[in-house]
Amino acid sequence: MAEPAEPAEPAEPANRSEPAEPAERAEPVLEVDDLVKHYPLTRGVLIRRRIGEVQAVSGISFTLRPGETLGIVGESGSGKSTVAKLVTGLEKPTSGHIRYRGQDVTAMTGRALKAMRRHVQLVFQDPYTSLNPRMTVGDIVGEPFAIHAETVPKAERPRRVRELLELVGLNPEYVRRYPHQFSGGQRQRIGIARALALHPEIVVADEPVSALDVSVQAQVINLMARLQRELGLAYVVIAHDLAVVRHISDRVAVMYLGKIVEVGTEREIYEHPTHPYTQALLSAVPEPVPPQDREGAGERIVLTGDVPSPAAPPSGCRFRTRCFKARPKCAEVEPLLEVPPWFRDAPGAVNHPSACHYAAEREA
Repeated sequence: MAEPAEPAEPAEPANRSEPAEPAERAEPVLEVDDLVKHYPLTRGVLIRRRIGEVQAVSGISFTLRPGETLGIVGESGSGKSTVAKLVTGLEKPTSGHIRYRGQDVTAMTGRALKAMRRHVQLVFQDPYTSLNPRMTVGDIVGEPFAIHAETVPKAERPRRVRELLELVGLNPEYVRRYPHQFSGGQRQRIGIARALALHPEIVVADEPVSALDVSVQAQVINLMARLQRELGLAYVVIAHDLAVVRHISDRVAVMYLGKIVEVGTEREIYEHPTHPYTQALLSAVPEPVPPQDREGAGERIVLTGDVPSPAAPPSGCRFRTRCFKARPKCAEVEPLLEVPPWFRDAPGAVNHPSACHYAAEREA
């Protein structure tokens, strides 16, 4: 059978440098406070002994307001996907709090947790493995209705499934087809339709386009932007592709080895990076903005050494073993994620938090 054609999503690159004013004034829909997730390391076959722990996430905090998009970027192993699992309730944190509309998600169990999950949905990274190959598209998109039977009457579910497929740009007549009959971009649209079935307020997208061809990535990102405008969704978009995050995000948090090292608006992070790790990431990306117009830009910054193991992170600043600004203080004192004191009152200063003792300096 011929593969269905990939529907085109009109390109609508919008200026997303700052969230809309109403979202800035609104109360946060999601609050993450000092979130920690450690996984135990054990040894032995008959008798398992704990010998350490993997510090996947180590005390991160952020907020998300209605209709806002927060992008989380970083290398593989930085803890981004663990954050997605924690926020959606797939994993329990070691410590810290996650609050949805003021309610502590980390304390929820049973029916309360199930009810909360209706409002916070997840779009998975790989559309090839996140869809059951033995289920039709209609069954996949309609599965949330079977789990939350109280949301849609059984007789109305087929109509609602067709509406969801049409919403994401797919032919409603595809309900009887199977995942293998679709392209990668179409499968991700199916995954998005499934995530929208229960009218969530927050969608967590974990690397939503990394498994797709470059030509299809823009279509899916533009689809997500359109759905956000039409449905008022709040997004947490997790990615390692800085161009994707810039296109869709209002604010950006940069993660390294389980920590947020810099956070700010899209414009602050991409045009005025202050943390050396952020500067190194951006220096490696082809950028249409001339180097002289972007702080921290210029020659490419090549990081030396490997990412340390999260089971034995460095003392002090976790980035110091690869940092071109590292000094003795970096090994002794862990920098706080804050606006550097010398930035706060300076005319024209960049006032966004950065976890670096020497954030104001561009060279070692």
